Amino acid sequence: MSHADLLNPVYVALDTPNLKQAEKLASTLQPYVGGIKLGLEFFMAHGRYGVEAIADKGLPIFLDLKFHDIPNTVASAVKAFFQASSCAPAIMTVHAAGGEAMMRAAKQAADKGTKIVGVTILTSLDQSDLGAIGMTGTPSSQVAKLANLARRAGLDGIVCSGAEVEEVYKEWRDGFFVVPGVRPIDTVVGDQKRVCTPSEALARGASVLVIGRPITQAEAPLEVASAIAKQLRHK
Repeated sequence: MSHADLLNPVYVALDTPNLKQAEKLASTLQPYVGGIKLGLEFFMAHGRYGVEAIADKGLPIFLDLKFHDIPNTVASAVKAFFQASSCAPAIMTVHAAGGEAMMRAAKQAADKGTKIVGVTILTSLDQSDLGAIGMTGTPSSQVAKLANLARRAGLDGIVCSGAEVEEVYKEWRDGFFVVPGVRPIDTVVGDQKRVCTPSEALARGASVLVIGRPITQAEAPLEVASAIAKQLRHK
């Protein structure tokens, strides 16, 4: 699935423990984004009930919990969510570093309609960070290795920065590529280190763009989301 298959590839990250604020943003932004990303902060505050409440706003959900444990534990956790929740997320994440068996178990435990993608190298990490945790390769080489592992495990795709997605897309044409750390021109980078603009990410092969703070912390979130959507429609 390529970005051409999506009417709007932008998933806005609602990383807040405030459910009312998240619901308000989801309703307000609904016409201008393609989906909602909910991560650990939101899930720890509200669990599956919060996920269901946001899903009721009518947008696909990207549940970004980045599971990383032994295969049985991850499979059981994924299965438990689907058995307990009335909401089947469009996308869920596991850490690709968890290994092939873990990723395969997660995919097999998930609902057939949910894409399971492997998180490769976080966009908050750069070359020096990788060296500090014992990784000798470059971010690009590590992403390529983990992408191959995820593909062998039967995952739908991976999560990687805009700096690596082009090379991975060349090797995995039918992969589904989630690109976080996306920053519109003239916005603050924050704690992200490997970033790109929405247009750059799509041109390189991204399927989904994750944009959080540039929209949610803007003085006028609706205007920012609308401007991004308009820009992408003209590409």
